[in-house]
Amino acid sequence: MVDVVVVGGSIAGLSAALTLSRSGHSVTVVERDDTPMPNSPDEAFEWDRRGAPQVRHSHAFLARLYTTLRDRYPDVLADLLDAGATEVRFGTDLPPTITNYEPLIDDEDVVMLACRRTTFEWVLRQVVLRSPAVTIRTGVGLEGFIAAGWNGSSTAPGSIPTVTGVRLSDGSRLAAELVVVASGRRGDLGQWLAEIGVESMVETTDDTGIVYLSRFYRLLDDCDYPPRSGPIGGDLGYIKYGVFSGDNRTFSVTLAIPTDDVELRRRLTDPQTFDSCARRLVATSTWLDGRAEPIVDEVHVMAGLVNRRRVLVDDGMPIVLGMLAVGDAYVCTNPLYGRGCSTAMWGAQLLADALAAHHDASTQALAYFAAVEEEIVPWYRASVHQDAEAKRVASALLAGQDPDADQSDSRTFLRGVFRDGLAPAMRTDAVVLRAVFRNFNLLTPPDALLSDSDVSARVLAVWNDRGNRPPEPRLGPASRTDLLALIN
Repeated sequence: MVDVVVVGGSIAGLSAALTLSRSGHSVTVVERDDTPMPNSPDEAFEWDRRGAPQVRHSHAFLARLYTTLRDRYPDVLADLLDAGATEVRFGTDLPPTITNYEPLIDDEDVVMLACRRTTFEWVLRQVVLRSPAVTIRTGVGLEGFIAAGWNGSSTAPGSIPTVTGVRLSDGSRLAAELVVVASGRRGDLGQWLAEIGVESMVETTDDTGIVYLSRFYRLLDDCDYPPRSGPIGGDLGYIKYGVFSGDNRTFSVTLAIPTDDVELRRRLTDPQTFDSCARRLVATSTWLDGRAEPIVDEVHVMAGLVNRRRVLVDDGMPIVLGMLAVGDAYVCTNPLYGRGCSTAMWGAQLLADALAAHHDASTQALAYFAAVEEEIVPWYRASVHQDAEAKRVASALLAGQDPDADQSDSRTFLRGVFRDGLAPAMRTDAVVLRAVFRNFNLLTPPDALLSDSDVSARVLAVWNDRGNRPPEPRLGPASRTDLLALIN
């Protein structure tokens, strides 16, 4: 049995505690926020989570996470459903324009969970605390690592520093055979490593170019969710938006705008203006047609959003032993795509599998790094690519320019295929819609849509027929100027 200290008690840290404790390890979780256990999902929504400001924003719990719970941790899934989370299955509420849907066995995997982030974390913590192998300490944070092979000024020649424990903010120390850092996108892993002589960590950061704003609502007693057969979001170039079902008759709306759009950001932080904007966007308008009321007075704003990847290998060897990282502390992507919670539990499972398959610390680390590189890093690269194109389009629109003016640009062609090929095909062809859903839910690699010849042919056929049908319906005001005029 390995004694493990997990730094961070959010979803990544709790996922690590779950997977490792059930693999036979003794786990202590340390969480900087002082978060006593609430008694209900609504109390959990009021958690003071300063270390995780994203908890009161929209979250997607994708099929990759759902299938992990279903197949490995069915008790966690059962508790989530008992707490009010619901399953959203592919094949239900399909657009009426789709007439060729035939259920497949694999459709049983394409299931999302509708749940607030705070509810998911609350349930996960309760499950983890039931294990006699897990201790959770809240209100105490990490001050630094304790390391062997480090004398305070240099590392012994030829040796790799080995983390043997942690120093905590209350002055105490915890010894550990393994420290798992799950401190999120804001944890300072680089500084903690530098303090024990590890300065070779490579960190690549790309700004997402967006700020996002969220507000939560609850359905009135005599109302229900609107039909989900239409779009649940849209990308107008100058604004992206989506609506997310939650647990216990709640839902949230998120609006994402370019970081440079100071005026729109200022306006949308006003709750009444936020609601006014959401009512003028096609996919969110029916949700705010009088069937719900806000459960928060303010609009929650989150900025400083990045795609970031940390590399903990140098010349084929780990740069440190006795320490591994999971979740956003290791690889984080634009939260707009809703992958964070799913990749956090995915990564925690990869870590537990690597420890179970190998017994040497160096081999365990390399096996885990290789698994993350193969399974999760491609999604980081896809996010960087998507954001670069989104920033180009948003910048052009903010400057009053046409992002598709250069007809010879391959990016213009791809945008046209998406707008006039993929988008309409998703409303008429179950094969295309299924492929998109599987890809969005992390069940297929990022490039799966492009590499599937059948799906590509179906999309191109729809695109080639674009001249024989009306233009695609807009999912909101045609321009930023139009939206500003409406919300004024």
